[in-house]
Amino acid sequence: ELGISKTSVARIVKDAGLSRLRALDPPEPDNRYEHRAPGDMLHVDIKKLARFHAPGHRVTHTRANGRSEGAGFDYLFVAVDDHSRLAMVGVYPDETKRSAADFLDRALRAMERLGAPVRRVLTDNGKCFTSDLARAVYAQHNTSHRTTRPYRPRTNGKAERFIQTLLREWAYAATYTHAEQRNAALLPWLRWYNEQRPHASLQGCAPITRLPNVLGNDT
Repeated sequence: ELGISKTSVARIVKDAGLSRLRALDPPEPDNRYEHRAPGDMLHVDIKKLARFHAPGHRVTHTRANGRSEGAGFDYLFVAVDDHSRLAMVGVYPDETKRSAADFLDRALRAMERLGAPVRRVLTDNGKCFTSDLARAVYAQHNTSHRTTRPYRPRTNGKAERFIQTLLREWAYAATYTHAEQRNAALLPWLRWYNEQRPHASLQGCAPITRLPNVLGNDT
């Protein structure tokens, strides 16, 4: 079986235009479940994050600073592999069907290159994930698409918890001078999350250790 070195994982995700993550985990729900193999299920979600031109009140503790009316938003497309917890993030200027299709294609290609082609993708019922463009991406990668139950966001709980971690440990963890600086800090932080950070639900291991084709993890 052809192995993939751990250093190659960062390059694969970077080449795909994606990023990855870390943090102290939010608690797992009582009805926790886990698919048996990498690629069995990929959880996908979106988080809107305000752009800014100066540090805001979350870090300055005053609303007199960091006011950036009209700065707009970044849209964080997030994908989490159910079994390994490997995470990927794409920063987009909108949440249109084209942006969603682009992220889905990049994430699915990255998983394929890591030796874990995705069998199922789980999203909410948003139009960007159910559009003709998105359906074409699922078909191209021979991936089935499932949607969460209405008004039951915990169905996609792994993505939700990852977003909590993302906000707490990256977006709001430092005093960034502007949104571009914040975004530049994403990739190295996510690399640490996937390749080094101990994960409570993985018995203290990092997500990368659950990828069978990563060199040193072959079975």
